[in-house]
Amino acid sequence: MSNPHLHLARNGGVARLLIDRPVRRNAMDQAMWEAFPTLVEAAMSDPAVRILIVQSAHPGPFCAGADIGEFATAAPDPVWRARNQAAIRATQVTLARAPKPTVAMIDGDAVGGGCGIALACDVRIASRRARLGITPAKLGLVYPLHDTRLLVDLVGPAQAKRLLFSAMLIDAAEALRIGLVQQVVEDLEGEVAAFADSIIAVSPASQRASKAIIRRIAEGAHDDDATSAAGFDEAITGADFQEGVAAFLEKRKPVFVA
Repeated sequence: MSNPHLHLARNGGVARLLIDRPVRRNAMDQAMWEAFPTLVEAAMSDPAVRILIVQSAHPGPFCAGADIGEFATAAPDPVWRARNQAAIRATQVTLARAPKPTVAMIDGDAVGGGCGIALACDVRIASRRARLGITPAKLGLVYPLHDTRLLVDLVGPAQAKRLLFSAMLIDAAEALRIGLVQQVVEDLEGEVAAFADSIIAVSPASQRASKAIIRRIAEGAHDDDATSAAGFDEAITGADFQEGVAAFLEKRKPVFVA
């Protein structure tokens, strides 16, 4: 599903999902929500892609959230409302459960559903001018449980309540302090590119397995079981382990195949 405001660009092992609606501060309308999961899945299914970066196509706002003008007009229709909720959920769940590493590159405001998109990524890297907030309380709305869980997992219940109860926007330094973002940097493009390079340099099989294990822990797993044991055995007999050991012994950089 194509959309004029969303683009997937690939360059080597890096895919970038570009949000491109600057006149509306990258606010997401229904068509954009519906197109977003397809682009994530396209990046994940491309064997050459090792990392997906979600960002604005232009300097400035990451995403202002849902298109409130469209929502105010269409939301009284229960059929449209159900379709809208399903599309937003599909975007968040597809991104949160993507098997390869994902990064939100935040150079400006990430608000409401825009902050939700960032929450669904594995890592958030922000410029110093970034601001983040989750603002349904300003409109009398309720943030979905899935997205709220992502927030709580990052910042804890008390900070999640603080953000949701107040609908405040916090600056990049505060977001870093409470764990909402993982880095605040001067050279956003350079730091994100360097992080992508570090992802590409190491084992994709290890990354995918680690991401799956972390998700299981977040969902309540407490100890190893047959699934995790099988994952360890699979790694030991896998091509990435063989290449990693060979490269170590030969004192060279490993060359992993995605």
